[in-house]
Amino acid sequence: MIKNIVFSIIVLSALSYAQLLQPKIVLQQNSFDFGTIKQGEVATHDFVISNSGGDLLKISNVSASCGCTAAAPEKKELAPGESTNLKVSFNSAGRQGRQNKTIRIYSNDPQNPELVLSFTGSVILPDAITNNPPVIYLPETEHDFGQVNEGDTVKYTFRFVNKGGSTLTIKDIKTSCGCTAALLSDDNLLPNKEGTVKVELNTSHRSGKMSRTVTIHSNDPKDPAKIITIYADVVRHGS
Repeated sequence: MIKNIVFSIIVLSALSYAQLLQPKIVLQQNSFDFGTIKQGEVATHDFVISNSGGDLLKISNVSASCGCTAAAPEKKELAPGESTNLKVSFNSAGRQGRQNKTIRIYSNDPQNPELVLSFTGSVILPDAITNNPPVIYLPETEHDFGQVNEGDTVKYTFRFVNKGGSTLTIKDIKTSCGCTAALLSDDNLLPNKEGTVKVELNTSHRSGKMSRTVTIHSNDPKDPAKIITIYADVVRHGS
């Protein structure tokens, strides 16, 4: 009886260890809403793909549900802890009304060889667009903290500007995990005014390369969900 229990524990441990050594594909977000799109425009968005496994992740194919959509990763092979952008383009020419599209990502992740992400949007005729909508603009949407000691809390401040003709309203800010916090300077910005988002990353109980996202939801009709990505290489004490 004891031998059987020991054998079972060894088998389960071996399986768990084997899974840790496998590639593991992770999406920072699996859906996106383009909001309102002027008919004829090409809307684009970058989804972030990461490899949280222990072996090389290979993206073999990316396919879209219709010819109006194009999607291509910047890199097709990701080392453990590495991330890349999957640029998605939606051509709204000849379309009108609510749009729901899907994209399938195929990789060598043995646990999840096919991932599905989706995006939505509402295509309206050109004369239905407000003359002076708000426009959120960030000079930079990524920051790499580099090598960080485990347990440290690192901070970085992103700037954003309202380049539109009416008031920009920040509706919500969401982080991809509890280890990340974001502090907004102002909920409402007049045209040409600048605001900031202070992002904090707590590296307690973390190790290795990591990436996290912060999503800014606003009333910008073309870009209602702006994504900020932060990176860090966390080193445990004594390593």
